[in-house]
Amino acid sequence: MARLHAGDLVVEMLMEFGVEYVFGMPGGQTTALHDAISRRQDRIRHILMRDERNAAYAADGYARVTGKVGVCDATVGPGANLLPAGFLEALNASIPMVGILGDVPLDWLSLKQKGIASQGFDQVAFFKTCCKDALQVPTLAALPEMVRTAFRIATAPRPGPVALVIPHDIFDADWDPKTLRATTDDRTVRSPYLRSVAPQSEIDRAARLIRKSKRPALVCGGGVHGSDAAADVTAFADRLGGLVVTSLSGKGSVPETREYCAGVLNPLGAEAAIELIIEADLVIWCGSKVSQNTGMNWTLPTPEQATITIDCDPLEHGRTFRPTVPLLGDVRETIRALDAAMGDSRAGKHRKWQKRIAEVKATCDATRQDEMASNRIPVQPPRIMAEIAARLGEKDIVVSDASFAAGWISGYLLAKEPGRKFIFARGQGGLGYSVPGAIGAATVAPKGARIVTVAGDGAFSYTIGELATQAQYNQRIVNVVINNGKLGWINFWQKFYFGKTQSVDLETQSTVPGYAAAASALGLKGFYVEKPDEIGPALDAAFAHDGPSVVEVRIDEMATPIHSFKRRLKEPEDKERKRPGTVYKLREWKVSPDL
Repeated sequence: MARLHAGDLVVEMLMEFGVEYVFGMPGGQTTALHDAISRRQDRIRHILMRDERNAAYAADGYARVTGKVGVCDATVGPGANLLPAGFLEALNASIPMVGILGDVPLDWLSLKQKGIASQGFDQVAFFKTCCKDALQVPTLAALPEMVRTAFRIATAPRPGPVALVIPHDIFDADWDPKTLRATTDDRTVRSPYLRSVAPQSEIDRAARLIRKSKRPALVCGGGVHGSDAAADVTAFADRLGGLVVTSLSGKGSVPETREYCAGVLNPLGAEAAIELIIEADLVIWCGSKVSQNTGMNWTLPTPEQATITIDCDPLEHGRTFRPTVPLLGDVRETIRALDAAMGDSRAGKHRKWQKRIAEVKATCDATRQDEMASNRIPVQPPRIMAEIAARLGEKDIVVSDASFAAGWISGYLLAKEPGRKFIFARGQGGLGYSVPGAIGAATVAPKGARIVTVAGDGAFSYTIGELATQAQYNQRIVNVVINNGKLGWINFWQKFYFGKTQSVDLETQSTVPGYAAAASALGLKGFYVEKPDEIGPALDAAFAHDGPSVVEVRIDEMATPIHSFKRRLKEPEDKERKRPGTVYKLREWKVSPDL
């Protein structure tokens, strides 16, 4: 029988926590972990990533699809220091994650400074800046408790990433299961591991406010999915009789096919959502932190709007405004209580408001449909989204990269049923999420499901090496690259506000990267598209392929989903450039009124 070591102890606990996959890159200090996994291939697998940063993104994608803790691993030093980008995404987006990190032996503490001990540095202090917490295991005896603590913190009422640092000598130490038990807490398998509900007195206050309102609106954030509350929120929205919009992370909280749902509230989201939300007299912020983008540069809520906030984090009830009624509690449990307290359905009591919602949506939808039917060359991105939408199945999952890709997806692909079928990297909004995030999602996607990623060429360039990972594991992923040859957002920003561009071109006349060709070289199917009528056949072939593929579409470099940019393009050229003053303006803290 093989010698048992601390790696076996860790892996036994991971399996008890329901972890099926660990994403990462082996190292000398973490070999015990990989040795233990190798002897349990029927129950847990390691997914070899090409970059540790992408391991965190893959664990993030896994966690968003399952609601369970995503686990990644990295060795000490150069491996560990690549993880913060993924950890910050998970921290800001409230995604449960545990990173298992190797370290130099404990008694090398004095040798960590300035690289005297090869690769060593103060990892605990480093990761405390980008995680909910960072823990170092001091002894073998403490290891089970430290693992339990990491999972408890990761799945606590507001989830997030935890770094668990295990020194080399502890990882390699002998383990006797008879004297040191691998016990776990099954409550922390998924998030949230404990649910609370707001006090009934506050629930009743909120219900009275809803009954008084004439133009209610519900804004759904990522906290709806984090609480697995989409079905309950949809039931509540059906009875509210008002407007529903979502953040990017909250897309799918309520089906966007409902007549009252106006899409994503964001500067690059749905125009109907932006126009209608300011007309509401009551805004219910449900699992939303009212970030800069969902709050439309914190112009929302307006001074005239009464507000209700629903969030499990007490620090969110008053961060950017003081709500009329704060409801501190788990989204699912609190929305159920609020629905019950609201009484009879109000769906038929706001006909004037509902008529207004229908009118604005009809106007915006007509424009959207025209854009999606465009046969212009160069290709317009809405046409690409129309072709993708026609091929998406009920089980399929769409993973968005940052920048313009998020706008094209949010505005032109509808969430047709409640649930998290759209994954957006909005915790940090960093480029390069979609390809590795899709790897994590694909490991646990429903049988027969297809993962579709959408990224600009700039974002796709960040993690193109992970296509080899998709090919190695033969994952059913269709990667759509929208190629405008530029860093699109920055290109517009520099033109509008500085009158010239610098370092935004990703190609020249003599050097044109071929992303579809690169995919083919890495073992994927690659398709290159330049005309609208070529998009459908390329996607058909990609969807039919039993493995990963890349569909590269050359698009109009002046296409943008950002409404303010669209308006600016139609304006005459200013002699004096308008500076983006709202970026520097200190937001005003507001007190929401009663109705």
